[in-house]
Amino acid sequence: MMVAIFEYIDRLFNIVRPRRVLYMAIDGVAPRAKMNQQRSRRFRASKEGVELTDEKNRMREEIIQRGGYLPPEEIKERFDSNCITPGTEFMDNLAQCLRYYVADRLSNDPGWKNVVVFLSDASVPGEGEHKIMDFIRRQRAQPNHDPNTHHCLCGADADLIMLGLATHEPNFTIIREEFKPNKPRPCSLCGQMGHEIKDCQGVAREKQGQHDEFADTMPSAEQEFIFIRLCVLREYLARELTMASLPFPFDFERSVDDWVFMCFFVGNDFLPHLPSLEIREGAIDRLVNIYKDVVHKTGGYLTQNGYVNLERVEMIMQAVGVAEDNIFKKRKEDDENFKRRNKEKRKRMKAQQQGPAFMTTGQFAPQALGRRDRPEPVQNARYQACDMRMQSAEQHNKDAAQSLKSLMRNGGKSSAGVSDGTDSRGVKRKAEDSDSEPEPEDNVRLWEEGWKQRYYKTKFDVDVSDEGFRKKVVQSYVEGLCWVLRYYYQENIWVFSNSSDPEHKSRISDQNGFSDGANSLSSKCIKLIATG
Repeated sequence: MMVAIFEYIDRLFNIVRPRRVLYMAIDGVAPRAKMNQQRSRRFRASKEGVELTDEKNRMREEIIQRGGYLPPEEIKERFDSNCITPGTEFMDNLAQCLRYYVADRLSNDPGWKNVVVFLSDASVPGEGEHKIMDFIRRQRAQPNHDPNTHHCLCGADADLIMLGLATHEPNFTIIREEFKPNKPRPCSLCGQMGHEIKDCQGVAREKQGQHDEFADTMPSAEQEFIFIRLCVLREYLARELTMASLPFPFDFERSVDDWVFMCFFVGNDFLPHLPSLEIREGAIDRLVNIYKDVVHKTGGYLTQNGYVNLERVEMIMQAVGVAEDNIFKKRKEDDENFKRRNKEKRKRMKAQQQGPAFMTTGQFAPQALGRRDRPEPVQNARYQACDMRMQSAEQHNKDAAQSLKSLMRNGGKSSAGVSDGTDSRGVKRKAEDSDSEPEPEDNVRLWEEGWKQRYYKTKFDVDVSDEGFRKKVVQSYVEGLCWVLRYYYQENIWVFSNSSDPEHKSRISDQNGFSDGANSLSSKCIKLIATG
């Protein structure tokens, strides 16, 4: 694994070709809000790993009992991704190996000759991307800093785009792996392509090559990378955010800061998104349009140097709240239309697979010309024989059940006049034959009137008339907004205190600038607040 990491860094180095600095940052101890998210994600990864192992064992037993063929199971150590966290032995070994790697490249590789290398391992607190941003800000503060310096940041997280915009650097690029959806993967049971583990039939593998020389080679392509150039994104933002006839001078950099702040409402690593704002529903465009309409009334920008003007943000939230009920109703309509289209599509596919209703089966079934005397080849004789026996037994059980039902309906008399043992009332469909899938019950029902009362009752078990609790929820959410913006824009982050000292609490509130605005925001925008 360490050698693979070295090769990966070598390839990135050869693509980017840095000339001055190479900064490698490993995630250290994250803030508490990020810890909560990581903890839930690790529990879920561990749970899904155990479920996948159980599913594989169950499928293996079923296939072997049906007479299928599976290669012998390899006994190999499973890598637990939960060890990639600060404080573990794995991370300490990684830091030591990277130090060796850097020393070796600086000594032997000519491409590394004039490059200054920084390594911030997991012992340094903070997320890797934020440690890199702090380094960039410190470099900008140096008197000999070149403003035309090009920065290239490697990572797949979406918040890297926001962090890159927050630096206001003119030459900032993000390199990331190209995402290719629906990429085929081999079955984890038989190792063959073209099906998933739940559809595995245990068919013997076909010979690959004349002498099976390609048996252990999987069709793979080298990982490709793409560049996201933030200078191009800044040009698009300049086109979208430029406003005329403002009561104050227009500043593009300040409007970019406001755009980054408004994107917090659609969710990030620390805060949940508001229930009425979904990215796939055009929430960012809706926020930009509201911002351009309201900014004439605010008298200024929403943020400044990492601080939030809550009175102006309150006006944005009021405009969002006006359209909130219509958003929920339209979302419900779109969801119903999507389900209806999927249901009709499944019916069409099922009808195509079954063929015409009048088509005969068995030995009288129609066959292709020239193939009457040549039956279909048998892929797995034992499996096909077992399948035929199971189908015959199932059909026999169905006929017996239908005959018994018909006999009971007719009071013990034979139903000669009823064909196939059924009456005019029909036969009740099985649950597995239904086209609709069971869904979890939605007790909130955001698209119906009175959803605010149901929301607070379901999520918090409190009544909507509890004004104190509503203000507490809004206070916590506003604190989160202010904290994340400071975390994005400034090096030294203050921490919310749980101290019981009222003087200490007021000093923290006055320093952070949200003690007065929180209550006014809570009275008008409480219906937008969601806490997951």
